[in-house]
Amino acid sequence: MLDLLNVNPSNGDPIYRQLSDQIVRLIVGGQLQPQEVLPSVRQIAEHLAVNPMTVSRAIQQLVEQGWLERRRGQPTRVAQRGDSQGTSSADLMAPQVNSLINQAKQLGVSLEELNAIIAKAWQQAQ
Repeated sequence: MLDLLNVNPSNGDPIYRQLSDQIVRLIVGGQLQPQEVLPSVRQIAEHLAVNPMTVSRAIQQLVEQGWLERRRGQPTRVAQRGDSQGTSSADLMAPQVNSLINQAKQLGVSLEELNAIIAKAWQQAQ
């Protein structure tokens, strides 16, 4: 799991938010399954080279939102979520997609050009 996490200190978003958003995406995307154990706060902090308090804040936020479970004396686990609590991948991507569409329209990029740009970027990310 650690290799799927990364943060960018020069990004405008706080590191704890970047981390919590990535963990939610891993859960929704199926890379993290219900009841799967997460690495410790210390392990995550060392991997990302960030302060453990930053990681702890992200984890606590996800516990409060119901994405993760913490029990005294046990490792943090992915929470079991019912279908009524489901968040789809499309829901998580909507803000970024809307922003991309707005930028494309401001730049005069057509839908066909935007699709081509996305397809090319998708291939390069493989």
